Amino acid sequence: MRKFLYCSGTALALTMAISAYAQEPVSIGMITTLSGPAGYLGQDIRDGFQLAIDENGGALGGKQVVLKVEDDSLKPGNAKQIAEKMLSEQGIKLFTGMVFANVASAALVDILDEDGIYVSPNTASANFAGKECHPNYFVSSWQDDGQGESAGALAQSMNYPTAFLLAPNYQAGHETMDAFKRFYKGEIIGEIYTQMAQTDFSAEIAQIRAAKPSVVYEFQPGGLGIAFMQQYQQSGLLKEIPMVVHPASLDQVIVQAVGDAANGVQVTSHWNEDFDNPENKKFVAAWKAKYKDRPVTYYAAQGYDAALMMGAGLSGTTGDKIVPEEFRKSLLGAEIPSVRGEFKLGKNQHPVQDWYALRATKDANGKAYLKTDKKILTAHSDIYAASCQIDD
Repeated sequence: MRKFLYCSGTALALTMAISAYAQEPVSIGMITTLSGPAGYLGQDIRDGFQLAIDENGGALGGKQVVLKVEDDSLKPGNAKQIAEKMLSEQGIKLFTGMVFANVASAALVDILDEDGIYVSPNTASANFAGKECHPNYFVSSWQDDGQGESAGALAQSMNYPTAFLLAPNYQAGHETMDAFKRFYKGEIIGEIYTQMAQTDFSAEIAQIRAAKPSVVYEFQPGGLGIAFMQQYQQSGLLKEIPMVVHPASLDQVIVQAVGDAANGVQVTSHWNEDFDNPENKKFVAAWKAKYKDRPVTYYAAQGYDAALMMGAGLSGTTGDKIVPEEFRKSLLGAEIPSVRGEFKLGKNQHPVQDWYALRATKDANGKAYLKTDKKILTAHSDIYAASCQIDD
């Protein structure tokens, strides 16, 4: 009898140990920008992603998860080192979080080469959208060109004959310039590439004044956008030369920071706080309940959607090991909930989605906000998807 009890006790202990092991949470590695002028972008992505986890009781796709966050400080070398550490030392296979194209390009190769899975909550350069598309690479935001293309389409629809273009001198900056020109058919009479850490735009504003374009298209994300918008308004040019921008240059944080400097600026986006669908209403309400007066940005919305996408992939995985083929089949076969409304992934696993024109204005209390005006592009995909060949 004692021997039987001993064996039964051992079996019970073993069963409990196996059960505890099976219930170990899945680790998700988030590499993002949390410091410097653009730090709030990564903070919003992180907090939007975590909000989705919290709303599901600490789980995504029915699996308990833990989010492990590291700051890349907007340095590609940092991102690469963090990715290597998470892959080799922590055994992480699921990744998300990177904000900037130059940072992502430094870490993505290692992640994908090690059979890791990446769900982008923001930047998505042309590299992985066409011939180099990868079965383990998914995007919750956009293909980067969509921002410039939608702004170009809006400028074209408003019949501006000449345009002056301004963007930072890095991969996404060059891509957004080319994207704008793809849809805008007027004359480009000026094109400037600024520095990534630049905060004084007086020389560029002087060039715009001298060129006298009918519209300015500028891409300056985060704190750079705040600095440019304020200086542009202070120069008096906003009254003379209107601006058309995409969401990275005028999000809810920038609108509130610059106040009157944003009034009347035209902006395009795939999401806005006032979108009338159940998922967005739930997300916005949850964000405001948790963060009170902190603006809800599209970065937060994309982080939230990235978590929902990751949950769709995790729901079809079996056992403790994340198998990319199972994850991908489950994600692509799921009806993905999204704060932007109707949503699907194209053949290159990037969004096919609508784009809208928004307008900076003020509410009854004089508080600046973005109001949705009209749809600009319907079910818009990217030009690279046709070159993507992923075996099903």
